[in-house]
Amino acid sequence: MYRTLSVFVEDRPGVLARVASLLARRGFNIRSLAVGPSHEEGMSKMTIVVEAPELEQVKKQLHKLVNVVKITELEPDRSLEREIMLVRVSAPPGRRSEVLEIADIFKATPVDVGHSSMCLQVAGDPGKINDFLELLRPFGVVDLAKSGRIALARELKGKESKLRAVN
Repeated sequence: MYRTLSVFVEDRPGVLARVASLLARRGFNIRSLAVGPSHEEGMSKMTIVVEAPELEQVKKQLHKLVNVVKITELEPDRSLEREIMLVRVSAPPGRRSEVLEIADIFKATPVDVGHSSMCLQVAGDPGKINDFLELLRPFGVVDLAKSGRIALARELKGKESKLRAVN
C-alpha cells in the first residue's frame, strides 16, 4: 500500500541522500520523492510516496535524522496531491486532431509538435494523469517524464476543525 508523507527538513547538503538511503536500507520502496523550498527560509519540504505496510516504522526512522523537523502523514481524502507529466506520442498529421481532443478533455497543453509526434504537458491529481496516459497509449507513447508527487494537507472545515481544536 502506498502512503504519502510530508517531511519538513533543514535545507542542508546531503539531507535528501540521507532520507533516501535510510528508506532503502530499511527495505521501503520509494514510489515518488519530490523536494523543494518551503515557505520558511532555510527549510525544504519533501513529499515522499512510499510502499510501506507499517508507516510508523518509517516515521520513527526518519525522526532519528538530525535535519528532519516534522513528519506528517497525508491521508488521500484529506490532502491535495498533484503531479505534472510530459508525454510524447506518435501523432502523424492525420491523427493529431484525435490527440488534441483527448488533450482538451484533460486540459493538457501541446508543448512541442514534430513531423510525426506531439509532446503534451498535463498537471493534476495522480488519477487524472494516469487516466490521460491510458487514453494516449493506443497512439503510441514515444517518451514520458513525470514529476514526483507533491502534496499539502487540506484545510479543515466546519465540524471537523472544531473537533480537532478540542482534542
